[in-house]
Amino acid sequence: MTFRDRIQPQLRDWYDASAGFDFEHLEEFVPKCNAAELANLREDPQVKAWDQMIPGPDGAPQVKIRVYAPSQREKAPLPCLFFYHGGGFLFGTVYRQEDLCQRYVKHVGCVVVSVEYRLAPQWKMPAPLEDCYAALLWVWTNHQTLGVDPDRLAVAGLSAGGNLAAAVALLARDRKGPRLCLQVPLYGELDCRLETPSSQEITDRKVWCRDNCRISWDKVLSPGHMPTQYESPALAKDLGGLPPLFSFIGQLDPGRDENLTYWSRLMAAGVPVECHVFPGCYHCFELSVPEAEVSKQAYELTYAALRRAFSKG
Repeated sequence: MTFRDRIQPQLRDWYDASAGFDFEHLEEFVPKCNAAELANLREDPQVKAWDQMIPGPDGAPQVKIRVYAPSQREKAPLPCLFFYHGGGFLFGTVYRQEDLCQRYVKHVGCVVVSVEYRLAPQWKMPAPLEDCYAALLWVWTNHQTLGVDPDRLAVAGLSAGGNLAAAVALLARDRKGPRLCLQVPLYGELDCRLETPSSQEITDRKVWCRDNCRISWDKVLSPGHMPTQYESPALAKDLGGLPPLFSFIGQLDPGRDENLTYWSRLMAAGVPVECHVFPGCYHCFELSVPEAEVSKQAYELTYAALRRAFSKG
């Protein structure tokens, strides 16, 4: 059976058309990628969005955030979802998943704060994480101005952003920062060691694969630096006291097994966990083919998990 044969039928057209990702020309790709993200922005009458610069961590450069909120809202403060875009730590902006952020606002009834964290290879860990945590602290401090409920905060991210969501949850616990009611690290890059069976198994370069994972980690980690649990959350020895987790991943994702292990360890530590593995699905399947039935299911499960977490306060 070929790799294509294993893919869910509704996802095969995207796979057939995929050229994979060319890391060798990353510097040329990033400006084009950013320009495309801006060109693809579409206003939604139900959502208002604006950009804002906030102080960076410990004298670092300012951090751009993009805030999404319902166009029509009551005076009561709303829950807030912090969102960290995907892109292998190497590319992407606050505009990268604009449509997804708008849908979170409409389907969950929350404010979304998307964070433009610093990218590799110019910036190494923990710079991206510290940017994300700085945004959490800033919103928590300025919650009244933004109309946000400081007791209903959650973090979410995709791929590299999933890493950051899990890491921010760890950092907030250990620094005794704002309390999170949910973490949503979707198909996160959690383990820099890449020693799991799935990281060896998924090698097809038309989808996110082992080689992409290796390049991503090599560029975001400093040479000779021993990663910490905040840079590679799978290295954390103590997972107790973390917020509940919701997540999903495709069976054909190289990060499948590291995510499964992380979820299992959270459950063993007494953390409430809801997780899903979708057969025949590759990395970012729901973004690549949002109209597929399996993608719609993944979205609805995510919205429902956020609504439940926010309703509990």
